[in-house]
Amino acid sequence: MTEPARPSPTAALAASASRAPLTFDRGHTDDLMTFLAASPSPYHAVATAAERLEKAGFRQVAETDAWDGTHGGKYVLRGGAIVAWYVPEGAAPHTPFRIVGAHTDSPNLRVKPLPDSGAHGWRQVAVEIYGGPLLNSWLDRDLGLAGRLTLRDGSTRLVNVDRPLLRVPQLAIHLDRSVTADGLKLDKQRHMQPVWGLGHDVRDGDLIAFLEETAGIPAGEVTGWDLMTHSVEPPAYLGRDRELLAGPRMDNLLSVHAGTAALAAVASGASQPASIPVLAAFDHEENGSQSDTGADGPLLSNVLERSVFARGGSYEDRARAFAGTVCLSSDTGHAVHPNYAERHDPTHHPRVNGGPILKVNVNNRYATDGSGRAEFTAACEAADVPFQSFVSNNSMPCGTTIGPITAARHGIKTVDIGVAILSMHSARELCGADDPFLLANALTAFLER
Repeated sequence: MTEPARPSPTAALAASASRAPLTFDRGHTDDLMTFLAASPSPYHAVATAAERLEKAGFRQVAETDAWDGTHGGKYVLRGGAIVAWYVPEGAAPHTPFRIVGAHTDSPNLRVKPLPDSGAHGWRQVAVEIYGGPLLNSWLDRDLGLAGRLTLRDGSTRLVNVDRPLLRVPQLAIHLDRSVTADGLKLDKQRHMQPVWGLGHDVRDGDLIAFLEETAGIPAGEVTGWDLMTHSVEPPAYLGRDRELLAGPRMDNLLSVHAGTAALAAVASGASQPASIPVLAAFDHEENGSQSDTGADGPLLSNVLERSVFARGGSYEDRARAFAGTVCLSSDTGHAVHPNYAERHDPTHHPRVNGGPILKVNVNNRYATDGSGRAEFTAACEAADVPFQSFVSNNSMPCGTTIGPITAARHGIKTVDIGVAILSMHSARELCGADDPFLLANALTAFLER
């Protein structure tokens, strides 16, 4: 029996932005699963997002070229970051921006400059810990290897070994009985180096030679690499009623996917948005955002300013545009954990499939204030999407996002939101199967306003 055709996520989102009652569309979540599987690294994530935007009529512009002020969709790629925007017909130079911010990176194990190592007849790959992963979630898991290779001529090539290649084997309980009483204790240097084969003769260059052959690159041409591990287990629906979604890198590719779909929907809509909708997905959020592709770098300001000036604007127009700009910083947050409910604020228990969360911290670890709440409320009401509020337990340190960085660096009103998940920073995270679609609809309504 052939399943009925499902509407594309972009078409479904464009239709859902009206005030008619929202009908949940599982096709969006199916599409998220495809996006996650295709994006094992930040470089793959932005390439996948760019491909989808191209199909919606966007075109890439180079930072080294002169930009024109024509209307339509455009995007810039830099490393593991993408900034895309849509200029409506007749947009004035001082037209404000509506920005969805997100990040493309996730905690994982990343390959060191001298990757070939091993001992006692095992071949291993030397890795460094990136961000703050739950280390135990990477043990005894089949891992692939993906990322970016840089060639002698300065060009880059994406590579993805999406099969069981590496494994970090856990020590048997017979050799460490203390784990029963004291819990598992992992040394990041000694205990997290994966194995990938057998042999007493460890040869420098073996791993890169293998990747050159895999990517069809002539031997000896790769001189630089940015490589990372990923779980090869595909995303999957979970539960009796398939109401949960388990998968990798949902922090924060879930938001990148929703933002891409929302921007494409607005650009493809029947009416022109009043502001200039933008997607800004940055790299390196998990280690502080301080890079040329991170939220604390100049990429976003450069793109927004050049867009103003390309349309004939002055510094005064730039200032007016920024003053009227609003950014939704979309990142995952914590759903109430049924086994650790005491770790959450007693009056704020975000639940999966309850709609996106509004993240608040009065010490500015999140950028939301009362006026920001009003902005997000209006977007959710326009999309007929429920939302929840999140604050941390006062006894627990609060995490942070690109939100406060964006607000402080650019002087832009910023609101922190996201989707509530479990197992954040695990190799495999868990969310409600409805929430990605609800988030995307809220983002679409926000960009249209």
